[in-house]
Amino acid sequence: MSFPETFKALADPIRREILTLLKDGRMSAGDIGHHFDLAGATISYHLSQLKKANLVFETKHKNYVYYELNISVFEEIMLWLAQFKEGVHDENKK
Repeated sequence: MSFPETFKALADPIRREILTLLKDGRMSAGDIGHHFDLAGATISYHLSQLKKANLVFETKHKNYVYYELNISVFEEIMLWLAQFKEGVHDENKK
């Protein structure tokens, strides 16, 4: 996992909203696009950035491309962030 790519992808509010949509399960690009007032090309761009950061992966079924969360990357981010909480918690005990 590349933290710079991951955090760059997470910095955009549209991409964060797409990730929130996907937490309930896989969706087609068209279904994702219905939630936004954006051109299809713009949605495709955001999805490609999420794929590049390995936050989502795609599967093809017939004429549709479905996107779903790559949970393992989120777990890695959470583990990395947890180390800072432990340090803060230890400091508060002093």
